Amino acid sequence: MAEIAGVFAVSHTPVMTNLPEAPGAEVSGFIYEQFRRIGAEIEALSPDALLLISDDHLHNFFLGNMPAFCIGLADSYEGPVEGWLKVERRRMPGARPLAAHILQHCFDAGFDPSFSLDLTLDHGMVTPLELSGLAGKIPAAPLLVNCVQPPLPRMNRCIALGQAIGDAIRSFGELGRVAVLATGGISHDVGTPRMGFVNTEFDHEFLRLLQDGAPEPLAAFSEAQVDTAGNGAEEIRNWLVAHGITGCSPFDLYHYAPVSEWYTGIALGKWTAA
Repeated sequence: MAEIAGVFAVSHTPVMTNLPEAPGAEVSGFIYEQFRRIGAEIEALSPDALLLISDDHLHNFFLGNMPAFCIGLADSYEGPVEGWLKVERRRMPGARPLAAHILQHCFDAGFDPSFSLDLTLDHGMVTPLELSGLAGKIPAAPLLVNCVQPPLPRMNRCIALGQAIGDAIRSFGELGRVAVLATGGISHDVGTPRMGFVNTEFDHEFLRLLQDGAPEPLAAFSEAQVDTAGNGAEEIRNWLVAHGITGCSPFDLYHYAPVSEWYTGIALGKWTAA
């Protein structure tokens, strides 16, 4: 049976590669160092596959066709789709057998994710992979969570899906070790007059509840308060799926900084047990 070797989460924003010096060299340099730290830790785990959890930024899907959850079943993936991202476009290997096993297990567990053989990766997955030094190194199974177009999956549903995915990985007999990287959020607004505002109060409480581990207060707070943290904060669903994969173990926060020049509350860390 496969082992969940490690579960990590990082914020993503395209301006981390587009405007690297915007927050100042000291702020950006330390954040880049944390990305490299996570990349090195994942590589040291020697995973056979990497489950990537993010959301689609209206590249694979649009407002009239937006699945709540979509698992990629391709043998490889190209990205980034954004030509302006200042990141090399490359084709990265997929982890199709793992993705297919997760898909079937989710159906058996009462979930109904969609699947795609034709996903293109955008900045949500590619930017963290590039900054961590992992791009193209580990076969990846992408999971996209709808964080854009209502109706959005409920926060507790995201945790429950993660629990089912965790069971799926542990029951997979074809791989030895699987790592997980969730990306997104935390507080930020995109395309609104509040763009650049970071709700540090929300971010700190979300991270505190994540560190405590208990799923019920975490889901309740996230559901009730996410609107105060901007439309981009809906991406905390990606973190909640990863939280469920670990069985809701405590989160170890490596770094948090409100970076208004990058329009986002930036956080990085890992779960203490998987």
